[in-house]
Amino acid sequence: MEMISIEKELKENAYPGRGIIIGKTPDGTKAVTAYFIMGRSENSRNRIFVEDGQGIRTEAFDPSRLTDPSLIIYAPVRVLGNKTIVTNGDQTDTIYELMDKQQTFEQSLRTREFEPDAPNYTPRISGILHMEHGEYNYAMSILKSNNGNPEACNRYTFSYMNPVAGEGHFIHTYQCDGNPLPSFEGEPKLIAVKDSMREFAEDLWSSLNEDNKVSLFVRYIDIATGKYESLIYNKNK
Repeated sequence: MEMISIEKELKENAYPGRGIIIGKTPDGTKAVTAYFIMGRSENSRNRIFVEDGQGIRTEAFDPSRLTDPSLIIYAPVRVLGNKTIVTNGDQTDTIYELMDKQQTFEQSLRTREFEPDAPNYTPRISGILHMEHGEYNYAMSILKSNNGNPEACNRYTFSYMNPVAGEGHFIHTYQCDGNPLPSFEGEPKLIAVKDSMREFAEDLWSSLNEDNKVSLFVRYIDIATGKYESLIYNKNK
C-alpha cells in the first residue's frame, strides 16, 4: 500500500466526517492516536471536546442551541487498563463494558451496527490501542450499511500486530461530501506520523476544512510506561 500524506488527504477532502488515526512514532517509543469530528449542521457544529478522566467526551458549546444529543454527545475516548478505546459514537461504552467482561474488541462490536441516521447511515468507526510489557498493537473497525442498504450491516476489522515505526493508519466515516453521504470504502489508509505531538496535531488541525472542522484530539502514549500526553483543539472557544 502506498503511503499518503495525511495533510494532502485532508486538504483535498472537504468532508471526511469523523476520523481516527492510530500509529507509532518514527523513534518507535510512542503509540499515536488522533480523533477529529466535523459537522455540516448547526447541531453537529455546536460541540467541543472536554477531558473526562483519562478520556474525553463531547459537550454542547452552547447548550441552548442543542436540538438532538442522541448521536453527537458521547465519549470518543476511554481507557480500560492498558487499552485505549477511540470511536465515533457511544460504541466506546459498548467496547469498554464488554471488554471489561473479557470479550474481544470484535465480539463487542458485533452487538452494534451503523448509526440509524437515514439516508446517510453513518458508519461506526472504532479503534483500540493495546500496550503490555513494552509491546504494542492496535486494531481498527468499521460497521457500515451495505452500499446504503440498511437491511445489511457489513463489518470489517483490521489488526496491526507489529506496528512499524513512523507509520499510522487513517479511517474515516465518509468518502467525501454528498447527499446522501457516501460511506468510507477500503482498508485504512497508510500515513506517516511524527515524533512531535504538537507538530503532528497542528498539521492535522490546519489541514481540516475550515468551515466544517469542529474538534480534534491527539494523544501520544509511551509504550514502555503507559504515560501519555494529549492535546485538544476546539473551533468553538
